Amino acid sequence: MSTGRRPPLPQKLVEQAAAFASGEATPAEPRNAATVVLLRPAAAGGSEVYLLRRQTSMAFAGGMCVFPGGGVDPRDFEGDLRWAGPSPQEWATHLGVEVPLARALVCAAVRETFEESGVLLAGEGHDSVVADTSGDDWEADRVALEGREVSLTELFGRRGLVMRTDLLGTWSAWCTPEFEPRRYRTWFFAARLPDGQRTRDVSTESSEVMWVPTAEALRMADEGEVGMMPPTWFNVLDADAYDGPDAVLAGSRDRTVEMFMPQAVQVDGEWRLSSPPGFEDLLAARGVEA
Repeated sequence: MSTGRRPPLPQKLVEQAAAFASGEATPAEPRNAATVVLLRPAAAGGSEVYLLRRQTSMAFAGGMCVFPGGGVDPRDFEGDLRWAGPSPQEWATHLGVEVPLARALVCAAVRETFEESGVLLAGEGHDSVVADTSGDDWEADRVALEGREVSLTELFGRRGLVMRTDLLGTWSAWCTPEFEPRRYRTWFFAARLPDGQRTRDVSTESSEVMWVPTAEALRMADEGEVGMMPPTWFNVLDADAYDGPDAVLAGSRDRTVEMFMPQAVQVDGEWRLSSPPGFEDLLAARGVEA
């Protein structure tokens, strides 16, 4: 069970936050990004979540456990993909952005999931899903996509694929605090591992990958066995409130999100990061105080 405790901010971050709050420092411009909370049914009920432990050498979130995802690429805005599921206009409403960015975010979510886990949310038709992406030909395509040798539109066009945006759900949106030197506006999606597909340890940015029950992932983070940044921890906590991946996706269908940026706030005399709306309710449902 999650403790709900928000650890105090290191003194260095408190000083950085004060500098930005006073106008002494200017925040970096955030980059748009998309990430996917990838889930599968757990043997004991509920969900398992797919996590990648980032290389400790990475400049951003080094050593932390994260979901598959990354920055929006300019080519995510381009081309004419065959599209199944909610329209870009509908996604724009759910994500709280203009239509071109909504389309690019969905493309980035599908692209990054394939690049970092080998899972492809696509099929030959509007009601089919690629059964297996582990062959050598698929791996060559994944590497070419990761290396920006081909775009998602080019890959899908050559293979005659339809992007299954109906396999994604809207989950949340977080912006890196102003006092961080590298900042992202990240939209979180939820997805269920398609039947027949399997994840593979293919990301060059990770040192380890794992499938973990959501409750166990929270325990591991709370007890310091793994590191998680607040958005990752909160999104796992949110998914853990549902009875399996299908329930998560059902709960995501009518969601609309607003970008949340944590602030440095004083709690009981200590500086901590503020929590998003609904945080206390999630903890209360588990009998835990924030």
